Amino acid sequence: MDLIARVAKHFEDSAQTKLNAVDAMSAPIAAAIETMTGCLLNGGKILACGNGGSAADAQHFAAELVGRFEAERQELAAISLATDSSILTAVGNDYGFAHIFSRQVRALGHAGDVLLAISTSGNSGNVIEAIRAAHEHDMHVIALTGKGGGEIGELLRDDDIHLCVPADRTARIQETHLLIIHCLCDGIDALLLGVE
Repeated sequence: MDLIARVAKHFEDSAQTKLNAVDAMSAPIAAAIETMTGCLLNGGKILACGNGGSAADAQHFAAELVGRFEAERQELAAISLATDSSILTAVGNDYGFAHIFSRQVRALGHAGDVLLAISTSGNSGNVIEAIRAAHEHDMHVIALTGKGGGEIGELLRDDDIHLCVPADRTARIQETHLLIIHCLCDGIDALLLGVE
């Protein structure tokens, strides 16, 4: 086995996946940036959720907003719903794993807030329930998916934003999700700080 060639192939595949996504995803990512910035400027907050690697992405996104991305600025209101072990285990135990995010959305979300819902397959049951809860509260939903969008793609409303990576391989979708998250953070900063 040629490990160097195998590693090189991962780099090439990752780069190609991102290049394939540019034309289809740039406009919806820009729309998501505008929606998130409007939410924050109106005193709202962004709730983020996902499982596994997508949970890490939700946490990463919230950290970039509350802390900073690349520029110094005020703290921005973002919460990862995947990080409180007491809530996750209590709700999971008492109500089932499908409700670990939706109960938090109902507790914390308000009209005009944004839910960043991350699922590589588009079929994560607890993320789907979180989207339903967000819709009940008149929140905006921005969904990061892949593999055609799955059930989440069908659940989204016309005023939601679907950022569906045109790929089927989980690793490539996750890598592109991270790039999208960085685009969102950079775009929010650019609009807030007036950067060209």
